[in-house]
Amino acid sequence: MTEAQGQRRVLITGTAGFIGFHLAKLLLAEGFRVHGYDGMTDYYDVSLKQRRHAMLLQSQSFSATEGMLEDQILFDQVADEFTPDVIVHLAAQAGVRYSLENPRAYIDANVIGTFNVMEAARRLEVQHLLMASTSSVYGANEEMPFTETEKADTQLTIYAATKKATESMGHSYAHLWSLPVTMFRFFTVYGTWGRPDLALYKFVDAILDGRPIDIYNHGDMYRDFTYVDDLVRGIRLLIDAVPERPVSRDAIPEWDSLSPVAPYRVVNIGNSDKVRLLDFIDAIEDCLGQKAERNYMPMQMGDVPATWADATLLQELTGYRPETDFKDGIAQFVEWFRDYYGK
Repeated sequence: MTEAQGQRRVLITGTAGFIGFHLAKLLLAEGFRVHGYDGMTDYYDVSLKQRRHAMLLQSQSFSATEGMLEDQILFDQVADEFTPDVIVHLAAQAGVRYSLENPRAYIDANVIGTFNVMEAARRLEVQHLLMASTSSVYGANEEMPFTETEKADTQLTIYAATKKATESMGHSYAHLWSLPVTMFRFFTVYGTWGRPDLALYKFVDAILDGRPIDIYNHGDMYRDFTYVDDLVRGIRLLIDAVPERPVSRDAIPEWDSLSPVAPYRVVNIGNSDKVRLLDFIDAIEDCLGQKAERNYMPMQMGDVPATWADATLLQELTGYRPETDFKDGIAQFVEWFRDYYGK
């Protein structure tokens, strides 16, 4: 990294969260100056979020503000004082299933909060705004692997709908204000310091405690499990892959999701491999040396039977493709989990 790059300032929303923590840690290790912004909501154990932030604050290059994205006055104040070169917007109300119970939280955090981030990015004329989306936006699409150039208009949950809304909002800002915007769609992220509501965390916790695990659609599900270190490496590399407004439609390669009218792009970050849920559970059992009590259940409302990413665009833009085998990723998570909880 050059000295100029080392001085770059990145504002990350959601740094007390699972992915934001890992991204901040990576950028700090590479010499960036990072300011985190996080609401510390009680959607899950706040002490886990506090521990992540405490670890980041051990670096002199990291600072943080606790606040909600819906608080535009506070967020503007933070952004104005930090003057970021790049904004990476990861904070969101997460969870497909929770969106069935509390949909308003998703409108407030994901739509209004994202609007506030985009307004700050526009005003400060940042070099690049990167924002998190999700594989859930592919919704009822059946042709796989999912590619960024296919239509994604059939979202099945309010969570997915809010994420698709932010993609559309990002495109409009890129077009109107020549603000370079990259949206990345995540695919079933897992790994150390993960969220307690994620499948791997719940499965490991339940098996070690002798509780049954719920397996939806009777296990006939496939996911593109993406290890968190691979994911944040992809984001790091995309920071430097700044989209530019194309000269003409003909100048855009067929594999590129670059907008024909804006410096805007959507990029999948996934392992490019669909894994059967039952094989994933088998690997957890092998790693723990313990069998799970399995509670087979029907498909949950709003869920999809499979996700599978085409990561060609990510590789074309960055030369990188996630490749951690799910068994290796599970082993790393279990080691962390046992250490963190003393189990």
